Amino acid sequence: MFEKGLLRGKRILVTGGGSGLGAAMGRRFVELGAELVICGRRIEVLEATAAGMRDDPGGKVTAIRCDIRDGADVEAMMEAIWREAPLDILVNNAAATFIAQTEHLSFRAADAVLAPTLHGTMYCTLTAGKRWIDAGHRGVVLSILSTSTITGRAFTVPSAMAKSAVLAMTKSLAVEWGPRGIRTVAIAPGAFPTAGASGQLRPEGRDEGWALRNPLGRVGEHHELADLASFLVSDSAGYINGEMVVQDGGAHLRSSGAEDLLAWTDTQWEKQRSARPKGGT
Repeated sequence: MFEKGLLRGKRILVTGGGSGLGAAMGRRFVELGAELVICGRRIEVLEATAAGMRDDPGGKVTAIRCDIRDGADVEAMMEAIWREAPLDILVNNAAATFIAQTEHLSFRAADAVLAPTLHGTMYCTLTAGKRWIDAGHRGVVLSILSTSTITGRAFTVPSAMAKSAVLAMTKSLAVEWGPRGIRTVAIAPGAFPTAGASGQLRPEGRDEGWALRNPLGRVGEHHELADLASFLVSDSAGYINGEMVVQDGGAHLRSSGAEDLLAWTDTQWEKQRSARPKGGT
């Protein structure tokens, strides 16, 4: 779809780049000539993913362990990255979510979503943006959001709140940082199933025919999101700023995606709470 060298000379950081959509985007960036840095909390997963990406001829991929929920950890990661060379592009991909009845959420459970999805995204954006501005270096921030920013979404309220806040950041910084040569853009993906997200959002007992009710009758494929991300961070999209592109097959025009949960019984919700990892409760 793109010229092989579309991203040649670009240095890109993808948060949560060790698996799922983060890994899919990173792999495509490398194919298009970018130098890639991926970060996350599990270094063994990052290293395995990076090793596979390096199979691409000339692919340079660095894995860095970083807990983006910790501002000091983010600052240390950015210092390490910049010691070698500046970033050109930041992709805010790391996030957390799970379904829950909102009245049953503990503060700790809410923070388990808000910390990486909102605070981590802001920490990474601020630390990269400050360095770009201080050096007069042009940059791009791409944030992976959700159609809950348009429709709201019951039963994933902390995630909907966090993603909506990041959209506000995207629009605000487009005006504030645009004159500094820094673009901020976003993607709101629909259903692009990954092992991690499916386990948290579509447990056993949820409607199994949901994908067929998408106007296009299917879920998204990872390469489709990776191609859109590649375009938005490239110089070819240089006049797109402050915008969120929805990529969901038109699903948000029909439903927020949570209506089936309104019919769940107390027994189903209790089973879901019991199955949730204790670190997220």
